[in-house]
Amino acid sequence: MCGIVGGVSKTDLVPMILEGLRRLEYRGYDSAGLAMLQQVPGQQPSLERVRSVGRVAELTAATSERALQGMLGIGHTRWATHGGVAECNAHPMLSHEQIAVVHNGIIENFHALRARLEQAGYVFTSETDTEVIAHLVHFYRQTAPDLFTAVRQTVAELRGAYAIAVLSLADPDRLCVARMGCPLLLGIADEGHYFASDVAALLPVTRRVLYLDDGDVALLERDKLSITDQAGQPQKREEHWSELSAAAVDLGPYRHFMQKEIHEQPRALADTLEGALNSQLNLGDLWGAQAEAIFKDVNSVLFLASGTSHYATLVGRQWLESIAGIPAQAELGHEYRYRDSIPNPRQLIVTLSQSGETLDTFEALKRAKELGHDYTLSICNVAESAIPRASALRFLTRAGPEIWVASTKAFTTPPGRFVFAGDFSGQGAGQTGCGYPGYPSGGSPPASRQRPACPESGTTNPGLGSTFCGQGTCAFSGTWTALSHRPGRRPQAQGNLLHSRRSLSRRGAQTWPTGFGGQQYARRGYCPQ
Repeated sequence: MCGIVGGVSKTDLVPMILEGLRRLEYRGYDSAGLAMLQQVPGQQPSLERVRSVGRVAELTAATSERALQGMLGIGHTRWATHGGVAECNAHPMLSHEQIAVVHNGIIENFHALRARLEQAGYVFTSETDTEVIAHLVHFYRQTAPDLFTAVRQTVAELRGAYAIAVLSLADPDRLCVARMGCPLLLGIADEGHYFASDVAALLPVTRRVLYLDDGDVALLERDKLSITDQAGQPQKREEHWSELSAAAVDLGPYRHFMQKEIHEQPRALADTLEGALNSQLNLGDLWGAQAEAIFKDVNSVLFLASGTSHYATLVGRQWLESIAGIPAQAELGHEYRYRDSIPNPRQLIVTLSQSGETLDTFEALKRAKELGHDYTLSICNVAESAIPRASALRFLTRAGPEIWVASTKAFTTPPGRFVFAGDFSGQGAGQTGCGYPGYPSGGSPPASRQRPACPESGTTNPGLGSTFCGQGTCAFSGTWTALSHRPGRRPQAQGNLLHSRRSLSRRGAQTWPTGFGGQQYARRGYCPQ
């Protein structure tokens, strides 16, 4: 849950780094620190570091006392893993007052690397795995032509997950970052280039961002940005414009972020459903270009997720089987990736992750693809994160950032994605718009399964202003979804939004069940016919 932020700029970066760290506080931490390359006219540049145990506010006060300034720097919030909560274990880590490193993740082979470096004469002052990275960069920088080469040589020896940023006193106009398994993105602005583990940390300076892939190493200079793989081969990453609202990561009038996010659930759910239930969108618009072909061939679904997202997939499994009639399973990502499983090429692998960077889920997705599963769908809250980019199809929950550790929106918005059940059974898998298996689009179920038109056909929902009952199938148009005529049972909805029995009663009562935020979400019920 650590956070990193920094950059190289034409202006003083200390305020930007401190504000970025404040915006990363939600990730949880016990200490914080920053390192700046301080350049005073007429003097040699110096590497200055400030660390503190506790809140970012304490780090800000300590920085102010030292009147620290600099146009190149790195910052970090640490959640203790290797080593206790102590200033000596806080980042950044230094090597010989020449190299500074911040690091998210865990280096699995750090014991072996530490023993080798100790034999080479390096002295360790912390219990962390990060200090190994700092000393290793220093070791290679002594013979490498530049910092970029030294960092590539270093990461080639690391095993585990990491997002790192490195600056060197010998390279006063540049810094390097590298990613493997942990989120890391770059920011582009006229004043310079920046990096962070979360886009929220970069909003004060830019919305132009690049998302790094695993194995990427980047060189940041004021007027230049270079990305290569670990072997030095140039890589190109697409630039994106972040739509994240600055207000979304501010507390506003609420006492804490959990209270704020509880109250944001109505809007998050409505935003998620609005796009999914828009009658103007087709399968390709919602899920991706391959959606129609994939959905027609799929015969089962496997959900892969971790933590709270796994509990949401248990809901998805039940709804998919009971509503859409499609066999479904749900597994924890960290268990799936380590067990033997029998692949089914026609099975749809559905990964669910709020951040899109959940390591166990991402590794489970990679394992599924290694087994031959080409049908993959990511349900995620961050469009350009790693898991959606690695999936054939994707669907965004539009919950906005979730800052509190206890999940709220990330659990309640995924049911909106189970409109997926309606699309899957209604437009894919050879089914009709009303969900009856085996009939082509536009066809009809047999007479024995047909229902007469609803008596309230054409009734308008006063809350959403959309006509919501269609001939025979009770299909909602526009903002709502379709009811399914499945063999042997009364019609039910493709999702959790359907008119209640009272709403379309023969008496024509205009009672509209109220859901989150006053929206007229109808509860599960039956067609009055």
